[in-house]
Amino acid sequence: MLSKKPQSIYKLFIILIALITISTSQAQQKFPTADIEPFFDLRFTPAERDSLLTGLQEYQKSITALHQYKLDNSVPMSLLFNPLPHGFSIETTQKSIDWGLPKDVTLPSDRSELAFYPVYKLASLIKAKKITSLELTQLYLDRIKKYGDTLKCVISVLEATALAQARKADEEITKGKYRGPLHGIPYGIKDLLAVEGTKTTWGAEPYKDQTINTVATVVKKLEEAGAVLTVKLTMGALAMGDIWYGGVTKNPWNLKEGSSGSSAGSASATVAGLVGFTIGTETLGSIVSPSTRCGASGLRPTFGAVSRHGAMALSWSMDKIGPICRSAFDCALVFNAIRGEDGLDQTVHNAAFNYNAKTDLKKLKVGYIKSAFDADYGTKANDAKALEVLRSMGIQLTAVEMPTGIPVGAVRLMLTAEAAAAFDELTRSNRDSLLSNQRKGAWPNIFRTARFIPAVDYINASRIRQTLIEQYHQATKDFDVIVSPSFGGTQLLTTNLTGHPCAVVPNGFNANGSPTSISFIGKLYGEAAILSMARAYQEASEWDEKHPPLFH
Repeated sequence: MLSKKPQSIYKLFIILIALITISTSQAQQKFPTADIEPFFDLRFTPAERDSLLTGLQEYQKSITALHQYKLDNSVPMSLLFNPLPHGFSIETTQKSIDWGLPKDVTLPSDRSELAFYPVYKLASLIKAKKITSLELTQLYLDRIKKYGDTLKCVISVLEATALAQARKADEEITKGKYRGPLHGIPYGIKDLLAVEGTKTTWGAEPYKDQTINTVATVVKKLEEAGAVLTVKLTMGALAMGDIWYGGVTKNPWNLKEGSSGSSAGSASATVAGLVGFTIGTETLGSIVSPSTRCGASGLRPTFGAVSRHGAMALSWSMDKIGPICRSAFDCALVFNAIRGEDGLDQTVHNAAFNYNAKTDLKKLKVGYIKSAFDADYGTKANDAKALEVLRSMGIQLTAVEMPTGIPVGAVRLMLTAEAAAAFDELTRSNRDSLLSNQRKGAWPNIFRTARFIPAVDYINASRIRQTLIEQYHQATKDFDVIVSPSFGGTQLLTTNLTGHPCAVVPNGFNANGSPTSISFIGKLYGEAAILSMARAYQEASEWDEKHPPLFH
C-alpha cells in the first residue's frame, strides 16, 4: 500500500501520466517536466518543455499500439548481442577428443553409493554393462521420491518417460549402439526448459499450469546423446533466488539455508544424489551461486555456445545455459553434448571444443585476480589454499586485473530493462501480485521500476558494455585461465556482461558448514582450458568427493 506521503517514484509516475495526457493549452499555462527532469539527469528550458509535449503524445500512441500486440516470451530481440571483441576469431577446427575416461571402475558393495558417483564413472559402468540404465534410473527415481519434498527441489517427476528412455538405452547398448558417455545417464533440468507434454512453470505462480508445445534444444541434444530425462527441478520464480511457488529450495548441507538461485533445484538435486547431472542457466550468477552454496561443480558457458531455444527468456543479451554436476570432468562431458548451433538461436556459433585429458597444464597461461584475493572477505582462507594447491601442481600464477574506470554496476540496467520487457504483460496485467516474493528487491518491483529506464540510456549502457568487452579482452587476452574468488570484486558481473565462460568448483566449507567455491574464467569459447584446469584442481584436492551426510 502507498504511504500517506507519496514516495518520489510514485510522484514521478503521476507526473509522467500528467505529462502525456495534459492538453497543449494547459501545458502552455503550467508544464510539469521541471519536477521530473532531475530524475533523468536532464535540464530543459520552459520553451523546450512546451515543444516536447506533442511528441510525447505521439509516443503514447506508439506505446499503446505496442501494448496491444501480443508478444510471447519466446520472441527474441531483433538486435543480437555479440560478445566478440575486435580482432577475436573463433576456433572452429574440431579435433578428436581424448576424454581419458576410466576403464577399471568397480561396483560398490552397496549399490546405493552409485547415487553419488560422478558421470564419468557411471558411464564406464554402463558401457561395460556392469549396471543398466534402468537400474540406475530406478535408483534415482526412488531418491527423488524420498528426498524431493525435503529439499523442495522437484517440480515434476517424469517417471514413465524416464523408464521408457532407460529401457531404450539398455537395448541400444546391448546391440552395440553406444552413443557416448551420457548414454543411459539419468538427469534433471531447471523448469524453464520446455518439454512437450509437461508443465513448464518457470517457478512462478502465474505460470504454474503453463504448457509449452516445443522441446528445448538442450533437451533434444541430450536425448540424442542417450541421456535419460527423469525430473524437472525448481528454480527461483522467473529466475531469481531460491523462492518458488512451493516454498524455498534447500541447501543439502544445511536445511535451514536456501540453496541460492536461480538454478536452485538443479544444484540441490545434483549434490544430494537425486540425478546424475542437471542443467541450469545463468544470467547473473545463477549457476555460480547455487553451485557454490550446495558444493556442486558448474559451468557457465560462453554466451552463444549453447542454444537457448525452448528456454524462458529473462535477458536476451545475457542468458546462458550450462551443466551443474558432481565434477568438472562431468561438466565437460555434458557441455560437449549440448553445445553448438541449432538454426533456432541466432546468437549461437559452432566453436570447437578441443578438450584433451592429456593437456599439459603447465603450458597454459594462468592468471589470478590479485586485488580480489588480497581483499578482506569471508572465504579468503579457502581461496588462498586453492591457490596453494594450484602452485603445488606446478602452475605459475601471474597477477591480472579487471578493467577499471568503467561503471560496470550501471551497465547492469540492461538486464533489468530486458527482464521487464520479457515480463511486460505480467506487470501491466497486475498478475505480478501473484508472485510469492514481493520484497522491494524482488521481480515485481524491479519490473515496475525498470519501466522508467530511458531507451537512450539503455543504448548508451550497451555502448559502454562494448567498451568493457574491448578493455577486458586487452587485459586478459594472453591468459587461457584466470582464477578468481567466485564473488570477488566486479568479476561475476563483468564476465557475465562480456559473455566469458566460468567453471566453478568447491574448495572447502565456511563457518556454517556450507560449501565455498573457487572460479576459473576462460577466453571466449575457451571452455576446454578452464575445465581441464578445474578437473586437475579437483584431482589434487578432496572437496568434490564430499557429500552431504543427511543424504549419503
